[in-house]
Amino acid sequence: MTDSPSSDTPGDGPPAQPQPWFPPADLGPPPPPPPPAPGSAGPPPGQPGYGQPGYGPPGPWPPGPWPPGNPPPPPGPGPWQPGYPPPPGPGPRYGEPAPKPGVIPLRPLGLGEILDGSFATIRRNPKATLGIAAIIMTVSAVISSSLTLSLINVPSPGQNLTSQQAVHLLGQIFADALPVLGVTVLLTIIVQAVLAGLLAPVIAREAGGQQISAADAWRAAAPRLPSVLLATLLVLLAGLSPLLALGLILLVALAAGAPAAIIVAIGVPGFIVAVVLSIWFSTMFSLVTPVVVLERERPGPALARSWRLVRRSFWRVFGILLLAGLIVAVASAILQLPFSFLSTLFGGTAGFSAGTVIAVLGTIAAGTVTRPISAAVTVLLYVDMRMRKEGLDLALRTASGGGPLADSDFAAAWQPPRAGQPAASAPPGSPPTAAAGAPPPW
Repeated sequence: MTDSPSSDTPGDGPPAQPQPWFPPADLGPPPPPPPPAPGSAGPPPGQPGYGQPGYGPPGPWPPGPWPPGNPPPPPGPGPWQPGYPPPPGPGPRYGEPAPKPGVIPLRPLGLGEILDGSFATIRRNPKATLGIAAIIMTVSAVISSSLTLSLINVPSPGQNLTSQQAVHLLGQIFADALPVLGVTVLLTIIVQAVLAGLLAPVIAREAGGQQISAADAWRAAAPRLPSVLLATLLVLLAGLSPLLALGLILLVALAAGAPAAIIVAIGVPGFIVAVVLSIWFSTMFSLVTPVVVLERERPGPALARSWRLVRRSFWRVFGILLLAGLIVAVASAILQLPFSFLSTLFGGTAGFSAGTVIAVLGTIAAGTVTRPISAAVTVLLYVDMRMRKEGLDLALRTASGGGPLADSDFAAAWQPPRAGQPAASAPPGSPPTAAAGAPPPW
């Protein structure tokens, strides 16, 4: 019995042929395989045999058609032998994994790779990521706490209130809490956008296997922060516009003296539609911050650019952002638990100010650890969309193969293809894009 490798062995089978292959007419019939050495499981050492790299395993001859001068072979198996040249098509490198010089492989990313790249960025460069996050979160927590203490009046412990005074106090707290809540939400959105903008150069360098300091990241992103803030306000306005339009319609209906049934019929389905539109606009414009920082775009074109990148991938982008938001929210709540307990404990014994300080410290600590994760997910989603639609992975392979890049070369590598400009092409000798496998579903 002829000893030949199994056809189930990965990499030994004949690759898919784009066209029928036939042996050259001047080579004659294939030579017989060499007999195996006694006691061995294959050809003698140093002697070619079946399974030689570049040749397929024994099997039937490829199907016709057979052109003139190349008659069909006799019936039966017709193994490809070392005497014949390998079949045309991709060679052994067609199946090599994509290079991974940094925190992500240079190919379209999956959900797990985006999350893993976010955590890996923090592990590889904690000074830049956590340091920037600590500064931003400290400023945000101080502003938010000062605003809360100045606008909301809380009665001192032990103060006796009548029922009328209690109702009046609750109404006053509620009236004061609405603007505080609005400012806090706005501040949170701005902080997240600024953090994503400052971390964008860090993550972009990490994708190519390079590291930069927090000072370098600040120098790279600081000139773009005004554009980041303006773009963030435009995105917020676009997300709130359906709700504002619904509120205006209801106010007009109330002013016109419409019956309550008509107002309810307009308000309930209108609210659902407005919420759906708000989520849609927010997701379509979710990549605007990396566009502004890495591509040096102005706020208006950056919104259009984010829309083009997310188009036809809405559910994927929305699902990844929602999952990252849930992870950050749960992790932040867990990290704040001990601080909340201490804040309650000291708030009852040492005064309200001590509990407030502890609560602020908990907010800073939790935000420093968790906020960079969601910012990194946003930047990596932008990288993934560009690799899927514009071949950014090929440009990054070329850029990362030449060593550390200067700032001008780094900025040029992230510029999108313009109208009439060909897409990125693979460097000479590099495997084709398909070598990395089909893009994952997530």
